[in-house]
Amino acid sequence: MGKRSSFYLASGIALALSLSMVTEVGANNDERTISEHEKKQSVLEPRKWPDRVERLTFDSGYDFEYPDAVRGVYVTGHSAGGARFDTLVDMMDETALNSMVIDIKDDYGNLTYRPENENSPYMDISTEYIKDPSEMMETLEEHEIYPIARVVVFKDSVLAEKRPDWSFLQNGEVWKNGRGEAFVNPFLKEVWDYNVDIARKAAEMGFQEIQFDYVRFPEGFETRDEDLDYEVGNYKDSAGDNIQQRVDSVTDFVEYAYDELQMYDVDVSVDIFGYTATLPEAPGIGQNFTRISEHVDVISSMPYPSHWTSYFGIDKPDLYPYEIMDEYLKVEGEKLSELDAPPVSRPWLQDFTASYLGPGNYQTYGVDEVEAQIQALYDNGVDEFLLWNAGNSYTEGVDYLLE
Repeated sequence: MGKRSSFYLASGIALALSLSMVTEVGANNDERTISEHEKKQSVLEPRKWPDRVERLTFDSGYDFEYPDAVRGVYVTGHSAGGARFDTLVDMMDETALNSMVIDIKDDYGNLTYRPENENSPYMDISTEYIKDPSEMMETLEEHEIYPIARVVVFKDSVLAEKRPDWSFLQNGEVWKNGRGEAFVNPFLKEVWDYNVDIARKAAEMGFQEIQFDYVRFPEGFETRDEDLDYEVGNYKDSAGDNIQQRVDSVTDFVEYAYDELQMYDVDVSVDIFGYTATLPEAPGIGQNFTRISEHVDVISSMPYPSHWTSYFGIDKPDLYPYEIMDEYLKVEGEKLSELDAPPVSRPWLQDFTASYLGPGNYQTYGVDEVEAQIQALYDNGVDEFLLWNAGNSYTEGVDYLLE
């Protein structure tokens, strides 16, 4: 299970507050928060807990067990709150799949549920995609489906528009990429705390793992950083140039989030571009595979065959799902072997057809293509994986254990 541990409470006051959180509220209450003092504590000044204090961890009231190996699917808020949820639950019951990665904060920056507390600071970014989070969690518990909360971090159009000073500006306006997406600034601790607090609430709902996605700067940031206006927060006087500062800020966020979530006894995972494992680091977007891996329980790379361009000496990678995954895992395995306590490797697998690549460059992905990727994982000693399909329509008839 990686680095899961109990969280030490610093004082009698903190202990009383935490006891109240455990005993007086249900599994889905937005009033259970860490103190403002804790939230404002600088990341540059890590907590120092005394040795002789009582240990306590948050208990959501649900009973989930880590499966033999996580074999999961991605689930949008729409799907989790709609008719497709029942279909996906049936899929879990009928196959070797056992986990769901459910959007709690989505790609736009919206919460996918309404907080119970009407005074919640997140009410204005919430939706009713998941109408009854407690009922959803009870269903997952009943069917022994391991729940993982996906929290999209720095790609956040909603927060960028709400707080332009936390984003990147161009000519006084919030900068957006070619797809019309805005990002918020990984240098700012206010942005860190905003996302970590949402992650805390997901843990309080009963999720057993928090998966952070888009833990990076925008793609190609290095080509426009000098044209954008933005703050660098505590990194203003730090050593290194702005390239290294980007890597430091992304890594520091991951370490900070991991530490802040320890009292909830949840695992922490991060989604990361597959190509970052093939490089010393990807400073443009601020991702260093090794450094991020040092601060998570699970690393979920995204080595989709469709996302490579003539890599590993393979032309038209989408046509070679086994070969691409096999080559990637060899590289990733070498990276992880260098760590004293490597995280669990749980890659994302392609369960979609990349027709946007154009004729001759893609193939229809079905049973054979999905199983080819799984076979590559098993051949490389990796037994956990997640399936990605943006519409949550997954291939039927796949043997996920290859028995």
